[in-house]
Amino acid sequence: MAPPQRCPLCRQTFFCGRGHVYSHKHQRQLKGALERLLPQVEAARRAVRAAQVERYVPEHDRCCWCPCCGCEVRKHLSHGNLTVLHGGLLEHLASPEHKKATNKFWWENKANAQMKEKFLISPQDYARFKKSMVKGLDSYEEKEDEVIKEMAAQIREVEQSRQEVVRSVLEPQAESDPEEGSSAPESWKATNGHVASSSQQVSHLALQPVAELDWMETGQQLTFIGHQDTPGIGNIHSGATPPWMIQEEEHSSGSLPIGPSYEEFLKEKEKQKLKKLPPDRVGANFDHSSNTSAGWLPSFGRVWNNGRRWQSRHQFKTEAATRSKQPRKGKS
Repeated sequence: MAPPQRCPLCRQTFFCGRGHVYSHKHQRQLKGALERLLPQVEAARRAVRAAQVERYVPEHDRCCWCPCCGCEVRKHLSHGNLTVLHGGLLEHLASPEHKKATNKFWWENKANAQMKEKFLISPQDYARFKKSMVKGLDSYEEKEDEVIKEMAAQIREVEQSRQEVVRSVLEPQAESDPEEGSSAPESWKATNGHVASSSQQVSHLALQPVAELDWMETGQQLTFIGHQDTPGIGNIHSGATPPWMIQEEEHSSGSLPIGPSYEEFLKEKEKQKLKKLPPDRVGANFDHSSNTSAGWLPSFGRVWNNGRRWQSRHQFKTEAATRSKQPRKGKS
């Protein structure tokens, strides 16, 4: 028996040796893996002649799975704020490690030899891609310069329009300033005269003598009326018990129980038990406080007290039979 081997494509262990690679399941898995990679390789081949350069976005960090090497490969090549589309995949396909792994993969899995060249990039094609990448970077920089120039022109236009608006607002004020200039000296003199007169008034008030008030010389004296303490009560300043402490003492000295009594607890416990029972049960709405005699119960009252119904039924029949036999014995 052949030793067990692990197939990475089928993801299972087989014991049939080299015959597993010829099975329909393995060939189907191999074809599916190559078909998943083939569209991405074809898109990368189209980028060899015309490399596309774009601004970096987080979506450019996507990777693709290479079944030949058994590892993930970055699709795009990013540096700073720029990204070269399909640059990472082309770099991987042109590497000698990928070529060696592809030859081994094709030999071990017995894949179609005509498809092997589709998953390889020659050094000439990769050199052509580098040249187109340089051209793409130059064209991208030119586009960026044009965009910057357009933005600068827009900024200049906005600034110019803003200055024109400010100038149009300030021109009417400049025309009205000469008319106000002739009356300015007169108003300045009037204000100076008003300030001078007000300063003279202040100095005149400052020179007037101010009568000093000495309340101690009036002869009035303060009267001591004594401590206002209520006899027998006191306050916290005289060493008496604070009122909040007195309330606690009253509550502690009282004999009032805290919480419900034991009888109330048992009643509440019974109520909780009754709540768990079905509300539509027999006797749920019975008024226990009503005055009723025992005559309303049926003769076989055992059904209402204890025991099973079939027991009470048999007992009722036996009792009825004994009652029917007793009169006959008396007559005889």
